[in-house]
Amino acid sequence: MSDRLAEFAAVYVTLYTTHMIVDHWIQTDHQACTKIKPGWAGRLANTTHVLTHVVLALAGLMVLVWQLGAVFAPADVAIGLAVTGVTHWIADRRWPIQWLAARTGRGRFAALGVPRPGHDDNPSIGTGAYVLDQTWHLAWLFVSALIIV
Repeated sequence: MSDRLAEFAAVYVTLYTTHMIVDHWIQTDHQACTKIKPGWAGRLANTTHVLTHVVLALAGLMVLVWQLGAVFAPADVAIGLAVTGVTHWIADRRWPIQWLAARTGRGRFAALGVPRPGHDDNPSIGTGAYVLDQTWHLAWLFVSALIIV
């Protein structure tokens, strides 16, 4: 395995790990519930969530530098993390993923696991919409890792 391929793998795993930590452990209830709302309150909640995401991703990359001797061009890191931040912000407003799902024939899949109208009998993050959201993020983390390496 080439050094560059190994470095790409390390960067992708780092971006994936920090993404999962931020989305599921660090993101506050306020951010999670407010980031999808219209107006400045929604945009601000989403922005603070995404900034936290980018800062933790940068910290993870710094660990690779300090502990494993990885070398990254600062401009590549800045561009890669900007791609991560912008694409995460877009997806977490929720409507862009819903729009994309509807336009690509994934609307029924996105609705899987959603409580029935008038019933709160199935609250779950295990929805089709959640899977589409996460795969969107993972695809862009892949692109970001390619840019960084």
